[in-house]
Amino acid sequence: MANTVCTTFKSLTLKGDHDFANDTFKMALYTSSASSLADYTAYATTNEASGTNYTAGGQALSGGTVALSGTTAYVDFDDEAWTSITITARYALIYNTSAALTTNAACFFLDFTEDKTATNGTFTVVFPAAGASAVLTLTG
Repeated sequence: MANTVCTTFKSLTLKGDHDFANDTFKMALYTSSASSLADYTAYATTNEASGTNYTAGGQALSGGTVALSGTTAYVDFDDEAWTSITITARYALIYNTSAALTTNAACFFLDFTEDKTATNGTFTVVFPAAGASAVLTLTG
């Protein structure tokens, strides 16, 4: 699987449900048993990863900015790190905790391509440099 925009994100964005300037976005981590996260409409606990110093629901992201380059709109978040954590995760789900139309609305699905493990260390999700060729894109 590849990193992708969740199916409902596009229509909810057109309905004005996502406000990257004011809403709170979170990232939750999932095990390799999770499937079809791109089809999630909202955050769910099924197959969410668990471990020392990881709280269900993940943690809030910062830096959610949107820009336009040619015909491509893109969003950029700051890298996300969990410290002193023991966990194994294969996937992540970025979701909007402030969305009015869908509670905890699913936005983006990230595939790490293999299980990633931290043992009493730092688990970091590194976002690409902001730009139209970045991983989290919505082209139209």
